[in-house]
Amino acid sequence: MNPLSPGSTIGILGGGQLGRMLSMAAAQLGFDVCIFTDEPDSPASRVSAKTFVASYQDVAALTDFARRVQRVTTEFENVPAETAEALIAAGVRVAPNPHALAIAQDRFDEKSFFRSLGIATPPFAAVSSQAELNAALAEIGAPAILKTRRLGYDGRGQIRIKAADDTRGAYDKLGAPGILEGYCAFEREISIIAARGADGGLAFYDPCENEHAGGILNRTTLPAHISTGVAGKARDAARRVLDAVDYVGVLTLEFFVMADGALIANEMAPRVHNSGHWTIEGAVTSQFEQHIRAVAGWPLGDTARRGDIEMLNLIGDDAHDWRRIASEPGAHLHLYGKRDARTGRKMGHVTRLLL
Repeated sequence: MNPLSPGSTIGILGGGQLGRMLSMAAAQLGFDVCIFTDEPDSPASRVSAKTFVASYQDVAALTDFARRVQRVTTEFENVPAETAEALIAAGVRVAPNPHALAIAQDRFDEKSFFRSLGIATPPFAAVSSQAELNAALAEIGAPAILKTRRLGYDGRGQIRIKAADDTRGAYDKLGAPGILEGYCAFEREISIIAARGADGGLAFYDPCENEHAGGILNRTTLPAHISTGVAGKARDAARRVLDAVDYVGVLTLEFFVMADGALIANEMAPRVHNSGHWTIEGAVTSQFEQHIRAVAGWPLGDTARRGDIEMLNLIGDDAHDWRRIASEPGAHLHLYGKRDARTGRKMGHVTRLLL
């Protein structure tokens, strides 16, 4: 793949905060960005050169979009398969590729993919009826978590099963085909941000430790409280995933760290990730610049960490505290330009370098 020259246009599917930060990183490297989103007045559109507002199934709009850009990438993994296929048919390269997106869109397929690569997962089973749920729980045992196979995020589409009685009516409540996963009594949760270039070159950021509240990432810290051996196992797992799907771009793997140091894969995100926001100030090359570099066919950047780091998400009304945060020495405030601070909505983040 020939590298894109500055002045080229990169298309991004999705108009949220990740698209916004990707657009800003692309502009820093001299690229224009064209956003395709079904959301009017999106956060990304307000910092990008052009925006298409249309359905992701609108083939005519996608074809027009493809004519305006030299590469296409995504800010979220749930891009309909036909969207990527329409863009490829129109002659534009899409990275990450549709195969990687498809795996991440289905939790059962994702866990099965991990296992095929020798990456440990919680016990799991597909569930498409109440009877299958009952049988899966009998095999896996409680506690467990019932999740939708598709479209769940930030704790949505999940039902905790603490005992057998909790399964009564649970499948109807879920309302969609699901997956039952056994509970992992983990010590901590970590993620690793990794990148693969168009030439197959790899780059890894230091693993970070994550704390969730209400199913939403609340706090990320570095360094993670893990051994060098555990960090090496995380990098090895990421390498296997990236190479297996001929990946181009930034990808995130989330793990549970068990008491004995074993890693249990939770999920992957074929995109830049909330737990990697620390890289904007905390690494030589941010995850957003790294992703643009990979998609554009440029060399990958230096991932060296600048110090100990804390990143806090600003959820809902937390964003109203911007005056105090802005006055705090050493606090790096990022607000995403969302109009309404709804409960559970990611409105921004703040990063502190603890040098």
